[in-house]
Amino acid sequence: MYERILVSSDGSATAQAGVDHGLELARKHGSKVTAVTVTEPLGGQFAFAFDLWSPSEAEIEAFDTSQALIAQRILGPIREKAEALGVPIETIHVPRRLVAGALLEIAEKKGCTLIVMSSHGHTGLSRVMLGSQAAEVAENAKVPVLIVR
Repeated sequence: MYERILVSSDGSATAQAGVDHGLELARKHGSKVTAVTVTEPLGGQFAFAFDLWSPSEAEIEAFDTSQALIAQRILGPIREKAEALGVPIETIHVPRRLVAGALLEIAEKKGCTLIVMSSHGHTGLSRVMLGSQAAEVAENAKVPVLIVR
């Protein structure tokens, strides 16, 4: 039913619920998994909205290095768990991107037939400020999206 499942994680306990669900679905259906973590650009989501600050080359290099290490810490345990379950897995770190767009692009590029992700459940002003990546993915995906809460 699902040939390739994309699971995403930001390393949080909330995201882990989606990863666990996606890996279990993959085990049951004999699916391959693409596990993705996305690190936003230096300055976060507001880096694209304002040109008020420009980081130095050294700041950019230090940021990229630290984000790559964080991505390894997020993706490593996902890989280990998938391998323990016998699930074929590919891990991808997407640097300097906004989350929803990166997930949608990877899902299409890798031929994913299902996206499984968690929602942090932000409401009110925090949703306006932080956005809902899960809602944006669900709204724009070309494949089914399973949001775990």
